[in-house]
Amino acid sequence: MAPRAFICGLAGPTLSADEERFLREAEPWGLILFARNIQSPAQLVRLTASVRNALGRNAAILVDQEGGRVQRLGPPHWPSYPPGATYGRIYDQSAGKAGRAAYIGARLMAADLLAVGIDVDCLPIADVRVAGASDVIGDRAYGETPEKVAAIARCVAAGLLSGGVLPVLKHIPGHGRATIDSHGGLPVVETDRSTLEASDFAAFRPLADLPLGMTAHVVYTAIDHLAPATTSVTVIRDVIRGGLNFSGLLMSDDISMGALSGSLASRSRAAIAAGCDLVLHCTGDLAEMEAVAASVPALAGRAAERAQSALEQRKPSDKHEAAALRLEWAALLADNETVGARS
Repeated sequence: MAPRAFICGLAGPTLSADEERFLREAEPWGLILFARNIQSPAQLVRLTASVRNALGRNAAILVDQEGGRVQRLGPPHWPSYPPGATYGRIYDQSAGKAGRAAYIGARLMAADLLAVGIDVDCLPIADVRVAGASDVIGDRAYGETPEKVAAIARCVAAGLLSGGVLPVLKHIPGHGRATIDSHGGLPVVETDRSTLEASDFAAFRPLADLPLGMTAHVVYTAIDHLAPATTSVTVIRDVIRGGLNFSGLLMSDDISMGALSGSLASRSRAAIAAGCDLVLHCTGDLAEMEAVAASVPALAGRAAERAQSALEQRKPSDKHEAAALRLEWAALLADNETVGARS
């Protein structure tokens, strides 16, 4: 049986009997983990193995591991990583050093994740930071120009892939201009389309070949006055697939966020109807998960092909020595701190 077109979470650090039954019966394409699911490396190894055993396949297991404010695996068991803006500051001194630092940082995160059974990271962020916007993106962004953001994002994606972890490009086609946090409400961007094309959207265009992407719960009135990208046929067809030529597997941002209205079932159906391949649901609430599962189809057609293509890009990690890479990475970050103190 083909997996169903959704990704779900779990309530806690172990797989309950009810959750195991749900996974077996609902067949989600993948699973996403949060801090509530994470205690230690040994516990995570057991949890990810139990999820895959319940599903009966090597399903994708996702996490948001960006660094900075958004880091689900952290001290004391895992290293602390900097926010994306750190690589942007290095880029201002040396694009080459920034690219190398971003690549190694992502490669090291991939090693952390793969060791505990996680093989998809919701990174890189290609949102362009805009002055006056909500801080929900803020220092998570690599910079304020599409060229800089795309260059660093490419290096981050390459580092993850080299480490055996699939990257998820987010938040397509751009969240950086939103003036409110989409976790709590619906951002409405009234910027004209030519400006969006030249700035916000432009950062995603060079990254259109990445295997997975995540939509933005943002309304762009110049394109669709009513629906956010996640549930807008026009935005997904004409901008994400058409203008940006994004060819990867497209998932919604968390369908339970405050930016969206209506029942979870209606939200899920709207996202699929608009052109999302997968619906992402993150709360870990079993009743909500059941509502989402009942509202989405089994993966088929182009969506199934894109899903298979993405999974085929999971490769064994290369033979680089993690310890040596960590030393090089630390030196690059230290050089940036020295330059910052002098400037």
